[in-house]
Amino acid sequence: MTESTTATDTITLTIDGREVEVPRGTTIWDAARTAGIEIPVLCHEPRMEPVGVCRVCLVDVGEKRLTASCIRAAEDGMEVKTATEKIEACRKGLVELLLADYPLDAGGTGAKTEPDELRALAEEYGVDWNGGAARNGGPGSNGRPGANGTAAEGTDPRSEAPAGPDRTVPVAGIPSGNGRPIDESSHVIRVDHQACILCDRCIRACDDVQVNNVIGRTGKGYETRIAFDLDDPMGVSTCVSCGECEKACPTGALTLVDLVARPEPPTAAPKADLKQVDSVCPYCGVGCAISYFVDETENQIVYADGRESPVNHERLCVKGRYGFDYPNHPQRLTRPLVRKESAYPKGPLSSETAESDGRKRRKKPGGLVDYDEVLPHFREATWEEALELAGRGLREIKDEHGSSAMAGFGSAKCSNEEAYLFQKLIRAGFGTNNVDHCTRLCHASSVAALLETIGSGAVTNVFADVKNADVALITGSNTTANHPVAATFMKQAAKSGRTKIIVVEPRHVDIADHAEIFLQIRPGTDVACYNAWMHVLIEEDLLDHEFIENRTEGFEELKALVADYSPEAVAEMCGVEAEEIRRAARLFGGAGAAMVFWGMGISQHTHGTDNARALISLMLMTGNVGREGTGLHPLRGQNNVQGASDAGLIPIVYPDYQDVNDTEVRKKFEAAWGVDLDPKAGLTVVEIMHGALRGEIRGMYMMGENPFLSDPNINKVRKALASLDFLVVQDIFLTETAEFADVILPATTWMEKDGTVTNTDRRVQVGRQALRPPGEARPDWQITCQLATAFGFPMDYESPEEVFAEFTSLAPSYAGLTYENLGTTGKLWPCPDPENSDGIQVLMSDAFPTPNGRGKFVPRPFEPAKELPDDEYPFVLNTGRLLEHWHTGTMTRRSRALDAIRPSPRVEVHPDDLASLGLRDGDQVVVESRRGTIVLEALESRRMDPGTVFIPFHFREAAANVLTIDELDPHGKIPEYKFCAVRLRASEATSAVVP
Repeated sequence: MTESTTATDTITLTIDGREVEVPRGTTIWDAARTAGIEIPVLCHEPRMEPVGVCRVCLVDVGEKRLTASCIRAAEDGMEVKTATEKIEACRKGLVELLLADYPLDAGGTGAKTEPDELRALAEEYGVDWNGGAARNGGPGSNGRPGANGTAAEGTDPRSEAPAGPDRTVPVAGIPSGNGRPIDESSHVIRVDHQACILCDRCIRACDDVQVNNVIGRTGKGYETRIAFDLDDPMGVSTCVSCGECEKACPTGALTLVDLVARPEPPTAAPKADLKQVDSVCPYCGVGCAISYFVDETENQIVYADGRESPVNHERLCVKGRYGFDYPNHPQRLTRPLVRKESAYPKGPLSSETAESDGRKRRKKPGGLVDYDEVLPHFREATWEEALELAGRGLREIKDEHGSSAMAGFGSAKCSNEEAYLFQKLIRAGFGTNNVDHCTRLCHASSVAALLETIGSGAVTNVFADVKNADVALITGSNTTANHPVAATFMKQAAKSGRTKIIVVEPRHVDIADHAEIFLQIRPGTDVACYNAWMHVLIEEDLLDHEFIENRTEGFEELKALVADYSPEAVAEMCGVEAEEIRRAARLFGGAGAAMVFWGMGISQHTHGTDNARALISLMLMTGNVGREGTGLHPLRGQNNVQGASDAGLIPIVYPDYQDVNDTEVRKKFEAAWGVDLDPKAGLTVVEIMHGALRGEIRGMYMMGENPFLSDPNINKVRKALASLDFLVVQDIFLTETAEFADVILPATTWMEKDGTVTNTDRRVQVGRQALRPPGEARPDWQITCQLATAFGFPMDYESPEEVFAEFTSLAPSYAGLTYENLGTTGKLWPCPDPENSDGIQVLMSDAFPTPNGRGKFVPRPFEPAKELPDDEYPFVLNTGRLLEHWHTGTMTRRSRALDAIRPSPRVEVHPDDLASLGLRDGDQVVVESRRGTIVLEALESRRMDPGTVFIPFHFREAAANVLTIDELDPHGKIPEYKFCAVRLRASEATSAVVP
């Protein structure tokens, strides 16, 4: 019960002689659980609406018939019996019926520890059975039926599909022949239709929890079974492999495919002995709470599961649920590596000599870094030797060229503690503010706009509060691919009818299928579109005048600017009908509560800050900040991009966004760190690379970053890396960037260390070590301390917890947080009372953290992208992520399931454009920009408007950032990833051209 629940809101009933008080409307099943009385159930799962299909939860309420407790509401004064002789006999009979066709080997390939719920009930009620009829002489029993329903005994039921999860060819189809077949077309889930009891839990998990709407029923009578899409094999359906159906299944019908090779006992630990370690997902900024189930003997994770948390409520996506095995990949770095003297001449390399030097030997086409090609240029070293060389090499550059010749790239894949230590070393040890990380490449423009307008770069409300919004604007975000679990909350809100979604995006992304209005605008026209919205809001007086008057400034200047941006004036520019722009603006302006979510489609432009300014102005003029169901939410990209920014991995601010140009702030950190600090703001990621090309940046330390693939204009990045006098790279694999290093230090994965991360909601969570590091690999925080000491700036900490305490003492937003009070689900910052509160969810309810407490309108005119299409390069390139992969693919392409599901890159092209070029779906296509060329397969896609193409940037063999332009937003200093001019032509090549 909530604190607001009164006596009139509750009822009292008696269950098995025990008096129970529950809120009115509670089901008998839930009431029993409240009292600690377990009523068996098969079709029901607490996260879903009950349907009363299986009837195993029958109870006696004194009526003529027994009633299903999962759907029957408890009543005041009701007397309930849950385990009479009659009830137990009915349950046993139901279990016997369900087991009539149940195969003995159902679920036998699964990796999970718990037995299925039907078998558990069979054991409880003493039911014995000999296996299902279809495998024991019953209908369709000529061997195990496979894809054709009539496979002979001992044959592979997948026809031409290779056996095991490494296969790449799915089954050809599942007909409705006799019996119920086995479907092994998915790389992660095995479907045994004979073991299905048609409880529909998988259907409801897909429809109601994840809202993917893939699973239904097909067939009649005995042949009725679940189906994927229009009765496709699971592996070729629109299933996104989130695993929610497998998690929900109470039998052996849907089971997890073993994703790791485990020896047979006695070497392997029994499945029941797997250790559960609670942690946080290492991928996107949603920060799902996750549990790893670990075979400690083999030192490997056997499977992962979502756990209860305000963030994800047990949900995971395909990456979180199945992308856990990369720590055990044979390519892990396990010992320090030092470049051989024979690999390049002594002394600095110019960018010209680097081009032909051994240090710059280029990579061959295809997949991941070729270790056989690269490793001969390195030799193994002891930690003592590697650290001494790294520290000395960096110190010599500082001594000879000064602190301004030094720089560091930290990582949003590392913990808050590691980010804090890294920036402390660069600032206090190297003596420069030239420190940055990937936030520069994703939301730097968003943060710049937020700081300028409302005084804080953080989200003002959590994504789950979308359920309380009347309207949610989702723009510049392929949410279902980039933040899939957050997207489930948005889709649920839309499905409930409570929230109407507006999607504005140049590509038809999946979330648009759930939208009330979808505006497919031309790339780069966001400012024009939103200025037109504001024009309509002013023209039709859909404003919150009180909010504007009391809490904002600069509205009249904005009003004057947008007067020229009528929908009719911008319609042709945006590629959207004027009336559609008006309809979207009216829907948004008429909302009592509205939220806006945006992604890198807004921020990764040379006018990205202007895009974010426009969105902020929309929210200010409608008063949609500081209340439930309202708020500004730039969806953070990586698992700790929020925390890494909070911890100070930004060149213009110390931890907690304290300005490096502020004398008092600087004195505070000088006192804490015991050194004088540089009063000048540092360089950003791209500026540092430009500085390296000019010979101004000579030494670098990189922790977990791979700019060779993540930065724009890769050819220029390559020359910049080759120009450095000395480079230290700290990583878990030999990345493309590490090939340029003088010293490579082997670090641990997220699963091999403790630490905190902060998600897109501002929730700080503790991740716990699940695996032992391989070989001599060490946690990043330890390596940074040891390198600092070798450099001449000693840092010594006993644990990440000690580092966290120092960080929180200097970061007011984190004040009071400790590992202990963060617990298993974390806290939102700020959290004034961490012992009794979850933290403040809705920020800026009364005032903005600006000098005068007001939000600021910043009007901006529309400006085109820096490089527009022309006759020579007629297409606009957009880049981004795929659901199954992450960033530069360092982890996901070494994850067995994820790589199998999406093994290669493709360029999405509208069918009309393919036809005009004489190309077809699946052809090899050359894509060229003014900066480089790649070759990859064409994918016919009506998600794109004619004249636009999309390429994911995860794949080294067709690196999208060979093509992208390195022009910067003047405010956020973020590169233009989402817009550049390219051309396409047919290719006879069978592999990609790699720079």
